[in-house]
Amino acid sequence: MSNRRSRSRQSGSSRITEEQISDLVSKLQDLLPEARLQSNARVPSARVLQETCNYIRSLHREVDGLSERLSELLATADMSSAQEAIIRSLLM
Repeated sequence: MSNRRSRSRQSGSSRITEEQISDLVSKLQDLLPEARLQSNARVPSARVLQETCNYIRSLHREVDGLSERLSELLATADMSSAQEAIIRSLLM
């Protein structure tokens, strides 16, 4: 099959347009904390994606820290095993 035919098959409904990408990047930018990126300013897509990755990494670190702290608190808490089981089931 020729290269041209192969490309035309890929350009069907599964292909995303630049306008759709721009819209998705704009929506992603809106989800980031306002202190990092101004939502009304034109920011390059690459920067939005980099900031998104950085933000996700910081959220992972925060979750890890909170999980460690919670484990420590549960380990030192004076509660019955039934109470502990209820707390653990709520967290899972």
